[in-house]
Amino acid sequence: MVKKDTNEWDIVISSKRKFFNILLFSDLIKYKDLIFMFIKRDFVTFYKQTILGPLWYVIQPLVNTIVFTIIFGNLAKLPTDGMPPFIFYMAGNVCWSYFAVCIQATSNTFVKHEGIFGKVYFPRLTVPISHIIISLLQFAIQFSIFVFFLIYFIYSGSSISLDFKVLLLPLILLHSALLSLGCGMLISSLTAKYRDLTFAMTFFVQLWMYASPIVYPLSLIPEKYQLLAAFNPMTAIIESFKLCFLGESSIQFVHMQISLGMTVFLFILGLILFNKVEKNFMDTV
Repeated sequence: MVKKDTNEWDIVISSKRKFFNILLFSDLIKYKDLIFMFIKRDFVTFYKQTILGPLWYVIQPLVNTIVFTIIFGNLAKLPTDGMPPFIFYMAGNVCWSYFAVCIQATSNTFVKHEGIFGKVYFPRLTVPISHIIISLLQFAIQFSIFVFFLIYFIYSGSSISLDFKVLLLPLILLHSALLSLGCGMLISSLTAKYRDLTFAMTFFVQLWMYASPIVYPLSLIPEKYQLLAAFNPMTAIIESFKLCFLGESSIQFVHMQISLGMTVFLFILGLILFNKVEKNFMDTV
């Protein structure tokens, strides 16, 4: 704490905080410069320790899209709502990639940063927040590649049509960021005590991907089960992205409501557990 005079303090570090104060993220505003420092650190570290640098962000969605096109499009012949399989799978990959990168980065918050956490105080939430922001760089690169192919297919005579719905992209990204942040905080709180969950998390994310409408459209699921599929929050996020940029999707407003409700629930649950674990996690890591 920093003493202002004999009776007042500028900063008081305490383990007891009201839930309302947690939701206001008041500490994050005070430590915004630290968030940008973490962003700069992660950015510089990544480019210093790679050979191809940002090209990895280009290679990954292209390879996944080509594999999906061959296996699920040509061999399995899964429907793609009348869209060209390549751009259909790329849309799902780009949307999913941002979520997957965010959740993987935030899920090791306590274990990966135990050294610095044990030496100095700062709001632990600044670390996962910085991961969410820096991951936008990867999304921007992959989204640019997606737009390039999208324009190519439009001028090639595809039935893809764009309208004002593309302006909803920031809301889709915000939804995905809140979901990944909530899940990441939840997982990182559990891995602080149970280390083997780190390995299970990779397997879980992989299963989650195939449970989401990336290689298949929502319309492939029988209508009576589509409401159940909406309880996977990524279903509405991916389908909304496809609706905005490909113009085709079976998503309904009720699906979006369920997805948003699940996202808010997971975010608040993750925030509560994260706040509880950060008080004494140094005794367990």
